[in-house]
Amino acid sequence: MTPAFTVKGWCPGALRPMASGDGLVVRVRPTNGRLTAAQAAGLAQAAARHGNGLIDLSARGNVQLRGVTEGTHAALIDDLRALGLIDPDILSETRRNILVTPFADGETDALAATLAVALADVPPLPGKFGFVIDTGPAPILTATAGDIRLERGHDGGLILRPDGLPHGIPVTTETAAAEAIALARWFTETGGITDGRGRMAAHIARGHRPALPRTATPAPAQTPPGPGLVPQGALVAFEFGQMTATTLSGLAALGNLRITPWRMVLIEGLQTLPTLPGLILSQDDPLRRVEACTGAPGCLQAHAEIRPLARRLAAQVPPGRTLHLSGCAKGCAHPGPADLTLVATPSGFDLIQGGTAQDAPRARALDATGIDLKGLF
Repeated sequence: MTPAFTVKGWCPGALRPMASGDGLVVRVRPTNGRLTAAQAAGLAQAAARHGNGLIDLSARGNVQLRGVTEGTHAALIDDLRALGLIDPDILSETRRNILVTPFADGETDALAATLAVALADVPPLPGKFGFVIDTGPAPILTATAGDIRLERGHDGGLILRPDGLPHGIPVTTETAAAEAIALARWFTETGGITDGRGRMAAHIARGHRPALPRTATPAPAQTPPGPGLVPQGALVAFEFGQMTATTLSGLAALGNLRITPWRMVLIEGLQTLPTLPGLILSQDDPLRRVEACTGAPGCLQAHAEIRPLARRLAAQVPPGRTLHLSGCAKGCAHPGPADLTLVATPSGFDLIQGGTAQDAPRARALDATGIDLKGLF
């Protein structure tokens, strides 16, 4: 059956934006997920000047500016380059697909810097192939997509682990980058890429196994924190991971920022929660239980508006449960399973229980105005 959506196989960048229903989506990849206060203030100004002022946080700790046009893109790139937020070229931008824990220490930052340099020698990899540096006190990015992972082991040492295996190899700060590149080469040389696409876990699931000892296993994973105060500062969330340029400007006035893969922002060193409008400051907020994509008209592939329905249904989602609303079966906002998933189709919404947006529905062609979730969780 032909899917009712298009898989592009690559992610937007700043130098290679992606067309959407409200203009170009320009993805900025802050180094190690960090924005200085000056960079954040400049980014907010650029989003308002060259786009529509809407800013998305991606699940890989990146920042997406929306509503950019062909006519404003070049000027936007000039502004971003002046802020130190642009790679030399598209190839460098694509290769630097490194996700760093928001709770990074000096050792983690050094690992990320060394790996970024080493990526110049990596063979061509799929656009979505990524590296995760999860070397805080314990792994906290286990549920975040990635292909090659640097983590803490049970003994506190560093391990390198391919996604899809429970074990890896012990490494040091001196050997980690070289071993990561070697594992990427193994992936390409053993047929991990087909038609420019491929992920490590899928490659391993097909029976390919790198020669790794079984003794190097990661420490028990921790659950990422919700909005609130943490030792490193204040974590704040946003409705569906989207903020305005005005909100980003307000956050920049409070300090340096770290962009998290949980669609939250960490304000470094802040000891009280900010009172800016547009922030979600409690894990108990019902909107934290809902994942919702841009939907129509902002996404060209969406069959319906999504977020108004998500706002209406959020109060019906019990604590500890998840609701995913998707404009098409691609399921960009939440690729994994959810307790309930509603997928827009040309005929209405399909309802899926305990699965992903691409699984078989329990009910089809539901009218958005009549959807009620009571009794379904």
